[in-house]
Amino acid sequence: MAAADSSLSDNPRTFSRRPSAQASRQAKATKRKHQASSEAPPAKRRNETSFLPAKKTSVKETQRTFKGNTQKTFSPKKHSVSPSDRNQEERPCIKTSSLFKNNPDIPELHRPVVKQVQEEVFTSAAFHELGLHPHLISTINTVLKMSSMTSVQKQSIPVLLEGRDALVRSQTGSGKTLAYCIPVVQSLQAMKSKIQRSDGPYALVLVPTRELALQSFDTVQKLLKPFTWIVPGVLMGGEKRKSEKARLRKGINILISTPGRLVDHIKSTKNIHFSRLRWLVFDEADRILDLGFERDITVILNAVNAECQKRQNVLLSATLTEGVTRLADISLHDPVSISVLDKSHDQLNPKDKAVREVCPPRTGDELDNFAIPESLEQHVTVVPSKLRLVCLAAFILQKCKFEKDQKMVVFFSSCELVEFHYSLFLQTLLSSSGAPASGQLPSASTRLKFLRLHGNMEQEERTAVFQEFSHSRRGVLLCTDVAARGLDLPQVTWIVQYNAPSSPAEYIHRIGRTARIGCHGSSLLILAPSEAEYVNSLASHKINVSEMKMEDILCVLARDDCFKGKRWGAQKSHAVGPQEIRERATVLQTVFEDYVHSSERRVSWAKKALQSFIQAYATYPRELKHIFHVRSLHLGHVAKSFGLRDAPRNLSALTRKKRKAHLKRDSYHQQSAVFGHPWDLSSNLPVQLQVPVLQQIKEGCGRPGGKKFRQSLRPWKDRGIRSPPPAPRSLLNIRSCRVHHSYSCESLTPSPQKL
Repeated sequence: MAAADSSLSDNPRTFSRRPSAQASRQAKATKRKHQASSEAPPAKRRNETSFLPAKKTSVKETQRTFKGNTQKTFSPKKHSVSPSDRNQEERPCIKTSSLFKNNPDIPELHRPVVKQVQEEVFTSAAFHELGLHPHLISTINTVLKMSSMTSVQKQSIPVLLEGRDALVRSQTGSGKTLAYCIPVVQSLQAMKSKIQRSDGPYALVLVPTRELALQSFDTVQKLLKPFTWIVPGVLMGGEKRKSEKARLRKGINILISTPGRLVDHIKSTKNIHFSRLRWLVFDEADRILDLGFERDITVILNAVNAECQKRQNVLLSATLTEGVTRLADISLHDPVSISVLDKSHDQLNPKDKAVREVCPPRTGDELDNFAIPESLEQHVTVVPSKLRLVCLAAFILQKCKFEKDQKMVVFFSSCELVEFHYSLFLQTLLSSSGAPASGQLPSASTRLKFLRLHGNMEQEERTAVFQEFSHSRRGVLLCTDVAARGLDLPQVTWIVQYNAPSSPAEYIHRIGRTARIGCHGSSLLILAPSEAEYVNSLASHKINVSEMKMEDILCVLARDDCFKGKRWGAQKSHAVGPQEIRERATVLQTVFEDYVHSSERRVSWAKKALQSFIQAYATYPRELKHIFHVRSLHLGHVAKSFGLRDAPRNLSALTRKKRKAHLKRDSYHQQSAVFGHPWDLSSNLPVQLQVPVLQQIKEGCGRPGGKKFRQSLRPWKDRGIRSPPPAPRSLLNIRSCRVHHSYSCESLTPSPQKL
């Protein structure tokens, strides 16, 4: 017992002496090591904890192993500690884990050599050969500064001037907008009876996005400068309906609109009519049919067919899908299919570089091959998940800070990812307030300029960003696929796809924002090691990409002293080796992590962006699931690319919760679409069914779903519906008597009104 007691009493002294003895042994070992080597020992600094240990527990925990190098042991520098410094040393020191450990091996890319389908963009034919109005030719030459036609314009304009329906397929940036705008303006100005503004639409142009609507409207405005009696107009979401209704009341002759907003006006605006319609154009037809646009297109076609049977229809796109073929079968009558081919087909058809058919194109192998601009260089790099954020930042610095007049567009898979990276880069790469911290670039603001564009932004801000980036000579635009269709962004030199597109067609439209109208451009696709097989998927569609090594991207960090580690700080400029590049990458990662973990709000914000990335990753189509599967993701490594030090917990549970709520909303909307809704009196309810609902709203008696209220809905049973869907609380507020529609007591006709 005495021996046991003595051993117990010695334990406190043993624990108290162990750290000092261990520290002395560690210091001696480090001293002996650096006496034998020529390198100077690194000094410890709390704000540069990229490759230093968090706790002084053992020598093993202070070892950092880098790929291709031997293990090196770092020890803190001895110095006198003041009382104020002692309080700071008591705070926990958070360590950045190594970016170059435990990463999957980067596979070799076996890229099959395929011949890309390419088109000859320009021709020697001039616009005056088409027999256009002299003022229109002068406007094209002076205002648009174009003298010769592109291949698609040379083949499309004569066909459309003949009055034929056409299905036009040509590569991105080949001038498809002018291919239909010039015939429209020429035919309208040549009408015998002069067009009046009050006549209403003579041409209707449907585009998928608001930015493309503004761009097309600007092009039509320039062409109409000599013909002031023809009035163009644009309708799109985000604008005030009241002002749009006023313009429709005065009259619009060439109407450019997004499908959703046009359907809204068809249902609620009396002044819109299509009795004089002569042109119906679907620009970027494949994108229009995506998501919910197919239902809107059906409503638009029914409204147009009810008032106008004889018209000219045009479908245009760089990629044609089965949906476009179905739309062509419905809307086109005896169409001419125009597809500009590559030079290899010139021998078969030397006089005409476009193949004209009297039927829509097939959906076989011909639709699987995409035409790519000849002046476009395509690259791909394979980067481990932990290094994605650092690699993207290094590439932006390389092109936009150290090279002149570089304009870059970076595509992400969701709005949350755009917002996260925009704020992160804005606060770390552009921060210049106060003394610059390690990794911050106070001198980069002269050339670095970040902008963002996605669907959740207000329309005024979206328009301002689009105009600013279009007129800027340099900058970085972080965006979603909302900017991938039809936008003509001048002088864009690089396209970066941070998240791989869900289809080869999306890939083509993304890289089509550069190398437009014969200009030179480049693109970079960033893939994870598990996604390397995507290169073969692109090759099957005759898309060639060349590999760019990750080390070549990260080496740019050696050109900026802001990323120097302390071990290299006292040395003069020298040849930078792989070890220093890795340490500088770790310093940059530390800057990102320190910013994210500076507040709980930013950590939560990074987690939401990570959750959004995983949700988008789960939506890849079935044919790509073997490449992009959620189970192949290492959540800890992926979290590192969002500035998080650990993988968040219960992330999958939150994802499942949101998915269930989304499914419930979808099933509710499906029921409402089939049966109508008791609270939505815009459905085709007879007056005798509307009166009980209105009476119940006026009296304010009962609650939604209550017994007294259900009694007023008994006439529903006469329609064969036993249990109508429940009323959403967002459409009715009994206390404030606010409803989603305002009603006239005389006619009981609904008129939509914003709350």
